[in-house]
Amino acid sequence: MDGQLGHPGPVKPLRLGVADAGEVLTLQRAAYVTEARAHDDWDLPPLLETLDEARAALESCLSWGFREHGRLVASVRLTVSGAVGMVGRLVVAPDRQGQGLGRALLLAAEGLAPPEVTVFRLFTGSKSVGPQAMYRKLGYRETHRTPENNHELVHFEKARVGGA
Repeated sequence: MDGQLGHPGPVKPLRLGVADAGEVLTLQRAAYVTEARAHDDWDLPPLLETLDEARAALESCLSWGFREHGRLVASVRLTVSGAVGMVGRLVVAPDRQGQGLGRALLLAAEGLAPPEVTVFRLFTGSKSVGPQAMYRKLGYRETHRTPENNHELVHFEKARVGGA
């Protein structure tokens, strides 16, 4: 049962799709509460996304996740536009944060991206210290910042290393 955490075999991310939208949305909302508190912004798009919007997003992008005993504990989306892979909604269940799941899933998504992707981009809130540190450790570099309510979005980019 690859893709299941706690299983003795290798853990591979599972491909997620429209049928997983409800579970992805629940995980996303739980994970983004921490971000909303840190930024004092309860209007973050991941918290406001509807089930129909989540279904549409999962239909139009690539998405992967990790399950633990059947429970979705981490997920990520990748939207491909030409040579750019836009990483979004990288989330980990609050009780599983800080255990390397986000890092592992981001690296997996980079490796599973279509061969035409030569650069990865993502953004996070300016008060998201942990995610920013992780992105920098993984080779992402800050490119710019944009205003967002009472904080900023920090944009990152990373060139794809090696082949697909």
